[in-house]
Amino acid sequence: MELNELSLRGFRNYTEASAQFVPGVNLIIGSNANGKTNLLEAISYLSTGHGFRTRKEQELIRFGADFAEITAKLRSQEREQELRAVMFAGRRPRQLWLNGVKQKTAAGIYGVLTSVLFCPEDLLILKKGSAPRRKLLDTVISQLRPNYAGALAEYTRIVEQKSALLRDGREHPGMLQILPEYNEQLIRYGALLISYRARYLQALEEAAARFHKEFSGDREELRLHYQTVSTVRDPFAPVEVLRQWLAEHLQSHSHAELESGSCLSGPHKDDFTAELNGLSMAAFASQGQTRTATISIKLAERELMKRDSGEEPLLLLDDVLSELDAGRQDFVLNQLKYGQIFITCCETDRWTALGKVLQVENGNFL
Repeated sequence: MELNELSLRGFRNYTEASAQFVPGVNLIIGSNANGKTNLLEAISYLSTGHGFRTRKEQELIRFGADFAEITAKLRSQEREQELRAVMFAGRRPRQLWLNGVKQKTAAGIYGVLTSVLFCPEDLLILKKGSAPRRKLLDTVISQLRPNYAGALAEYTRIVEQKSALLRDGREHPGMLQILPEYNEQLIRYGALLISYRARYLQALEEAAARFHKEFSGDREELRLHYQTVSTVRDPFAPVEVLRQWLAEHLQSHSHAELESGSCLSGPHKDDFTAELNGLSMAAFASQGQTRTATISIKLAERELMKRDSGEEPLLLLDDVLSELDAGRQDFVLNQLKYGQIFITCCETDRWTALGKVLQVENGNFL
């Protein structure tokens, strides 16, 4: 998979700009706030259907512009393809195009331009709350399995609607009569999410543990453990069984949800924990260990994408190397020998020999 050309109009701080890339390493340099990360976010948007720094599309549109447009020309799935996304100011829905054909949903572009993003915020993903870890799982699985993306979108929509119903039901109890219909849909889609997540995390653990073992000099063993609702005894059970267990869970929490007026628990609260040599990373890992494990997870994501699709996903590194010591930088650099890679940094330093250098200044490519 290769991204050959990217054109931007009204996206973030770009008025109108385009750039061409080489198959290997593309080094994006420039001072802070000039648009380096915005370039990676545009690429990532065409992979995931959303920005990685915001879910509010209005924030992706240049101030004062009527719309933002991202167009990519790439080679994917053994042929030349074109992706295009247009976001409009106001309430007009966005448009996504694949090879000149308008797509009904973001699922229509998943898998065409796959990418793995690694940004400074990810270096502490194992230390933060559960939301970033769910996002890590959801972002990758959605690219690999459009059915998962559809189930996730439906589940999220129903959770929001049920939450609103529970709040309004305090003043209008009659509205609560339709709660069973919402629960039925949550069970249907929630079981799919659990099944996909459990299987993906199992594969991710295997690959990440291998990278981490090499990264740490064979001194540490990394383990990842999936956590979902308590009534699910085995997340690898058939989907029909998962539905039964989710039904039990919703029933046991029904009174508490009515009292609180919110959806208290479910797959939307899923998480995973990480351990090094049997000890919780959240409680005991050093900053260096946490960074090493996170890098290993990201490299594992990349490997699993390639294994699944047969194509090397783009690797997007947003000013990450400057956060690492020399030893960890060398380990990461040794992984840059294959595939197409985009690296942002303020100073070229030791990276200039890696590949093409593209300078960004005030939303322009020099």
